[in-house]
Amino acid sequence: MTDAREHVLPGTRGTITAREWPHPRPRYTALVVHGYGEHIGRYAEMAGVLTEHGAAVFGPDHMGHGRSAGERVVIEDFEDVVTDVHAVAERARSAHPDVPMVLIGHSMGGLIAARYAQRHGSALAALVLSGPVIGAWETPARLLAHDAAHGEVPRIPVSPAALSRDPAVGAAYAADPLVWHGPMKRPTLRAFVRTLEDVARGGDVGRLPLLWLHGDDDRLVPLAGSRTGVERLSGGAATERIFPGARHEVFHETNKAEAFAEVTAFVDRVLGE
Repeated sequence: MTDAREHVLPGTRGTITAREWPHPRPRYTALVVHGYGEHIGRYAEMAGVLTEHGAAVFGPDHMGHGRSAGERVVIEDFEDVVTDVHAVAERARSAHPDVPMVLIGHSMGGLIAARYAQRHGSALAALVLSGPVIGAWETPARLLAHDAAHGEVPRIPVSPAALSRDPAVGAAYAADPLVWHGPMKRPTLRAFVRTLEDVARGGDVGRLPLLWLHGDDDRLVPLAGSRTGVERLSGGAATERIFPGARHEVFHETNKAEAFAEVTAFVDRVLGE
C-alpha cells in the first residue's frame, strides 16, 4: 500500500489535518468521512482496498478530532464540518481534476456526508453511507434531557465491544490515544439534534447513486432509525446491504471483506465498469 501523506489545511474553526493515500493514475477519488470521537487513521485498511481498486483516497480529521485543532469532540455546527470536508474535496479535485468523486461516510460521518450531498451533490458520482446517523437517532435528545434534569451529561463513552465482533478492534480502539474516550459534550449534542432535523428537511439527493451498509446488531446507531433517514435522503432508491450479526463498524467487522466488496462493486456499477 502506498504511504499516506498528511496535509494541514485552514478550517472554519482552526486548522484541520487531512490524510491522502495517493494513486499515480486514479480512475476516481474517494473522500472518507469518519465518525464521532475517532480519526481518519482508523480507515487505513479501507484506504488500501480502495487504492488497489484504483482510487486516490482523501479524508480529514474533523475539528476537535484526531490531529485537527479544537476542543476535543466539540462541534458547535455541523455546517462548518461540511465546509471543512469540502475544502478537502477541493484539494482532491485540484490533484485529480478529471476523475469522479465518491463520498463515503460512517456513523456521524454519514450525517456529515448526507448534508454534504444535499449541499454539493452535483459534484459527486456516488454516496456510500455506513451505519449513518440520520433519521431517528434518539441518543442526543435523551442525553440532553438527562442534562436538563440533572445538570450534567451522563458519562457514557462509546463501548469498544459495540464496534465489532472482532475483539482486536475494540482493544485497538480502547488503546488509541487519538480516540476520545470521555463523555459527549453539550454543544455537540445540540448540533446533532439540529443537523438531524436539517437533513430531514433538506430533501433527497435526486439521481445520486446511494449505497447504504448497516449491521443488524448495531446498538449504537440502530438499523430501524437509520432506515427512515436513508429512505428520505435517497427518495427510496438506495441500494442497501444489511449484514446479519454485524455491529456498528462494518468496515472493521469480522466480515469486513464483504463490506469492502459491496463498496467496490457499487463503484464499478456507478462508473460503468
